[in-house]
Amino acid sequence: MSGARRALGRAGLSGAGALLALAFLAPYLVMLFTAAKPEAELRMSPPRLMPPVWHWTNFLAVLRDGEFQTWLRVSLVVALASMALVVAAAVPAAYHTARHRFRGRTAFLFLVLVTQMFSPTSLVVGLHREFFELDLINTYTALILTNAAFNLAFAIWILRAFFASIPREIEEAAAVDGCGRLRVLVRIVLPLSRPGLVTAAIFAFIAAWNEYIVALTLMTDPDKKPLTVGVTSYVTAYVQHWNSLFAASIIAIVPVVVLFILIERYLVGGLTAGSVK
Repeated sequence: MSGARRALGRAGLSGAGALLALAFLAPYLVMLFTAAKPEAELRMSPPRLMPPVWHWTNFLAVLRDGEFQTWLRVSLVVALASMALVVAAAVPAAYHTARHRFRGRTAFLFLVLVTQMFSPTSLVVGLHREFFELDLINTYTALILTNAAFNLAFAIWILRAFFASIPREIEEAAAVDGCGRLRVLVRIVLPLSRPGLVTAAIFAFIAAWNEYIVALTLMTDPDKKPLTVGVTSYVTAYVQHWNSLFAASIIAIVPVVVLFILIERYLVGGLTAGSVK
């Protein structure tokens, strides 16, 4: 009786999990069905959920669109540059706060944490005014600096936790063997902190890739718009290409899904697995 009850409980949990997964996937399925519909199908009344004929050429048409290629290039440049800047600034800041006790350390960490409370949306007017005075409107620099600034706090906190978890004895042993502080960081600490580095880097990339409000405000030149802003031009007050919009949105999701898979692979391993016997 107890075995049947456990089996029933497992079946109930599996069913609940499947329903929850379906609820999360439902909007993406609707996007996929709409992206594969022909233009005439979108104007039918009442509308049908499934396309009668799957038009995969809609995806090819979007990929061949010169404007879409420009938006994709801008998003890649901004996201990659923001990610590199975040990692380059977060690594020394996180390592120093993890290994050194200095005056103002608590205040610095508190200030870093407070910056997470402010959304770019609430500061967009001030950001526009500041970049206007610096003549940086419609430049990659404005988006890169903004995205890096708003993602830096998370990277510092997560990397600090990883650095602090590494036993000091490993660094001391390397120092005895003649490694300097910089060499210890590059050769010892960073390889052991690879899960944290990958997590911080991919988080910064995804946040910059998905950013919309600041990009909408700062990038008014059509040739400088990132993907999140550019795809909205498929649907306007006068033209509605819903299939192209959803096809572009699905294509934009692919890098994010791949990067989340990479995060999961790195996070399953232990932080210092194999470093201490």
